[in-house]
Amino acid sequence: MNSHDGATEKSDADETAAAHRVVIIGGGFGGLTAARTLAGEKGIDVTLVDKRNFHLFQPLLYQVATGALSPRDVASPLREVLRRNKNTRVLLGEVSDIDVQARIVVLRDSSGDAAAQNQVPYDTLIVATGLVSNYFGRDDWEPLAPGLKSIEDATEVRARLLMAFENAERTTDPAMRRAMLTFVVVGAGATGVEMAGAITEIAADTLPIEFRSIAREKARVLLLDAGPRVLAAFHEKLSAAAERDLRGMGVEVRTSTLVREVDEGGVVVERAAAPGGDAAASADGRERIDAGLVVWAAGVRGTPLVASLSAKTGAPLTRQGTVTVNEDVTLPGHPEIFVIGDAAHFAHDGALPLPGVAQVAIQQGRYAARVVASRLAGQNLPAFHYEDRGSMATIGRAKAVADLGWMQMTGFVAWLAWLFVHLLFLVGYENRVLVLTQWAWYYVWRRRSARLITSRQALETP
Repeated sequence: MNSHDGATEKSDADETAAAHRVVIIGGGFGGLTAARTLAGEKGIDVTLVDKRNFHLFQPLLYQVATGALSPRDVASPLREVLRRNKNTRVLLGEVSDIDVQARIVVLRDSSGDAAAQNQVPYDTLIVATGLVSNYFGRDDWEPLAPGLKSIEDATEVRARLLMAFENAERTTDPAMRRAMLTFVVVGAGATGVEMAGAITEIAADTLPIEFRSIAREKARVLLLDAGPRVLAAFHEKLSAAAERDLRGMGVEVRTSTLVREVDEGGVVVERAAAPGGDAAASADGRERIDAGLVVWAAGVRGTPLVASLSAKTGAPLTRQGTVTVNEDVTLPGHPEIFVIGDAAHFAHDGALPLPGVAQVAIQQGRYAARVVASRLAGQNLPAFHYEDRGSMATIGRAKAVADLGWMQMTGFVAWLAWLFVHLLFLVGYENRVLVLTQWAWYYVWRRRSARLITSRQALETP
């Protein structure tokens, strides 16, 4: 090694050591956007940590659950997405702790490496952990009524949905068959509405022609919600249009209905009005609904890591388990810690806290990254401001609602807008092509190609 090479290596080492270390927890919309925004920033080293090695496009998970798309269509490997970010590395691991004082992120040790190998130091921390399904103190319901927050959730729901048809094909008992072909979706937000519509379509258009014994049977889909209307976050006009479309498709919409019990055979509900249909109401106003599948879309809550971070920093934690952040999405008293997206409670921009939607996470991820770069340049950015670009939900084939603020749409036009927006925000050109191809195939032939039963639990169902 000559003296010139030695000087070069020393210079590179000094530059690396002096680089500002940004650690991002979570490769969802917010975390991935922050990492991509920091790409190429001189003097900044980025480490993205996630317990999955892929970015998941959660808004389309319900289509994986109903066989319209495969998991590969809605997931993109993080290393592939960030391969051109020379200042970024990706670590696969689950964060077990954050040492706020020492500024260290601790990863769960599953490989037997030395403890130091599981510690990632940071100068700036961006927490984008998202949310998990909220069973409101009844976590024993989770294995009985899976949510839709992960690939595993979606493939489990898909397996149970398809197994319900398989079991109905085998049984000769009309009552059992009717129960097996009853599907309950709890929660009438966007996920619940989209899930109920998709189940109705697959039950009506795709599967009956492939089964012989149940070809003339009609599946029953119920959408339950404790609130007074579906899509409560939307304008009342759009909410009414969505409910009208759902009922027109054959979905039984029951608002002001509480789920009191969930078991392996269905749910027990309670509501003010006397229940109709073919289910019997008990004297105390409760009704049992036997079902072949129960899907939980009734609520979300923060992760234990966010609760731990709140306890260590003193940042207030909401009842939903999200942490209150400042106007620049940092924690009070800790300007080096950003919390963005669904995990953050941001109430500085309007009468209501920002909703837990992808656009909020994307904009906050971009903003947090710019704040970091601006600080290093000796500059300050104004407080975060959310640009609301509207909300959308699809009900079924050529049916959707869209609130763009300046315009409200329903029906086919809203559905086209929904298709365009979701394709636009899918990560990766290949994913866009795959999803567009699958959608075109289904629109023409009404066939869902990703109908594989892969869940061990579903396969073991008698």
